[in-house]
Amino acid sequence: MVGIESAMMHALTAKPICPSCLFAVATRVFFQSRRQPWTAGCLFSGRAKVSPSRMVLSDRVARAPRQDEESHDYGKPRRKSEGPFGGMNRTFAPVREGAPRQPSHYPRRNDRDQKDKGKTDRRRVKAMKMQSSLTSIPYGERTRTKKSIADTESFSQFHLLPTLKSAISDEVLKGLKDIKPTPIQRLAIPQLLEQKTSRRKEYLLAAETGSGKTLAYLLPAINALKAAEAVDPDISAWRKGYEKQTAAMREPGYEGPQEFDPHPTMARPKVIVLVPTAELVDQVGAVAKSLSHAVKFRACMFSANVSAKVIQSSMYSPRGIDLIVSTPHLLASMADSDPNILSRVSHLIIDEADSLFDRSFSSVTTAVLDRALPSIQQLILCSATIPKRLDNFLLKEFQNMDRITTPNLHAIPRRVQLGVIDVSKDPYRNNKDLACADAIWSIGKDAARFADSRSGEIEIRRIMVFVNEREKTQEVAEYLVSKGIDAVALHRDTEEQRQSEMLESFTSAKPMTAELPEGSSQSVVGRSRRSLPNTKVIVATDLASRGIDTVAVRHVILYDVPHTTIDFIHRLGRAGRMGRRGRGIVLVGKNDRRDIVAEVRESMYMGQALI
Repeated sequence: MVGIESAMMHALTAKPICPSCLFAVATRVFFQSRRQPWTAGCLFSGRAKVSPSRMVLSDRVARAPRQDEESHDYGKPRRKSEGPFGGMNRTFAPVREGAPRQPSHYPRRNDRDQKDKGKTDRRRVKAMKMQSSLTSIPYGERTRTKKSIADTESFSQFHLLPTLKSAISDEVLKGLKDIKPTPIQRLAIPQLLEQKTSRRKEYLLAAETGSGKTLAYLLPAINALKAAEAVDPDISAWRKGYEKQTAAMREPGYEGPQEFDPHPTMARPKVIVLVPTAELVDQVGAVAKSLSHAVKFRACMFSANVSAKVIQSSMYSPRGIDLIVSTPHLLASMADSDPNILSRVSHLIIDEADSLFDRSFSSVTTAVLDRALPSIQQLILCSATIPKRLDNFLLKEFQNMDRITTPNLHAIPRRVQLGVIDVSKDPYRNNKDLACADAIWSIGKDAARFADSRSGEIEIRRIMVFVNEREKTQEVAEYLVSKGIDAVALHRDTEEQRQSEMLESFTSAKPMTAELPEGSSQSVVGRSRRSLPNTKVIVATDLASRGIDTVAVRHVILYDVPHTTIDFIHRLGRAGRMGRRGRGIVLVGKNDRRDIVAEVRESMYMGQALI
């Protein structure tokens, strides 16, 4: 205040000044004498306070923080992490002599390469998880097995009955040239025939689809059946009585009984073959029937396609019964009413064992097995794959089971080519229905180009389309029909008789032909967008992928990427059977596992097993 008074006195003594000017000068001097904040200085003085340059370090940058700076407001502890800019504004490097260097936050190039490689390995392991459901077979064992069967070139080298050898060429494989046993037949038939003891033996026959497993287990079983029949005293006594009564009935004036004594095998079969579906009953039963014409034994087929009256009369026929091909549920229900049906079974064959020992069949299959086990001499399990769940079951229940596996087990034959259609690209734009129809039209048009229109007929291509969900079969089939394709849906809700009718044309090796429209040629058929007369399509789930001998199928379309390698093997195994060439097409969408498809395709190209 002293400075203000002196300034005012000096102003008053010097010259007369107007009161307003004097008040302005006094006010300015008063405010300048006070310590003003930066904001106040800006507002009242009109100029900003000069701040230090950002490039100049603070004089306190190297000092330790004061005690009151150790914590933030509200009592919260200061962050111990320096943050992303913690290395700035330092006057020295925090490195001590001899101290180990801390690892950098960012990995070096080699570390990044190792990390990327680890990611690739993890992706590959993740993709291979679908293959972990299969039991692996060492390649050394595969090589040794291949060498052991190299010398077997003909069925005549097996110690079979002469009638069986002639039945193979004259009945079962009639019309085929250069008949040679398949790998599973070369391995299984000698080993199954060598059993000399009465103690029960268990075998597992595992071979790729379409490799002739049916003959591999039927021939030794029928051979053993006929050998046991020749030394059975009950059958010998019945045969003598039959011949004696037949001779007496030929005499004039015979007034004795007109009926023969029942055969000892009436309702007591010796060989039983269990299969999961009625289609397989017909397929295996047809092979057994063709052998019975030459070898002379009685074979019957029991399934939903056969009426109850026929089943009853066949089982309790006075002429006896030797071999039964049946589904587990039907045979188990018959055994519930008459347990003695399974009292004399010597050979029990469980075909498609991976299916018959899963959740849907396991209880009834085990019930039949338990009842027949006391009299069984040979228990034979057959499968195209050995899933780990089946492997664990066999290790638990049948520790001494002999395993007969082929060199190409779990491998898709190289004669089957695999193509991939990327549905996410144009022109499909994630429309799998359109991609499926386009693939079928391409197959039909390609076949029409090589057709001989002079005969007025065109050969029909039989194609199978596999989906993962039962509800999808009807939807896809209806779409294909709307595009002029002859397509039907096959799933578990379809009646078994209807299923057999659908598959009948796909299991016949005879060529199917259709008449060309009048005035048409193969080029017209190829261009037509109304209908495709030279194709026949079945849209199915895995119901149609197990064991069915679809020898007429050359093309398989996988509408959905299979969930497991087992499904890959069975679905693609519908094409290229019995040494024929085939082709598979996979439709890959944006949500499908492309890495899995790539691995399967690479394994097929290299001829490797999918394990």
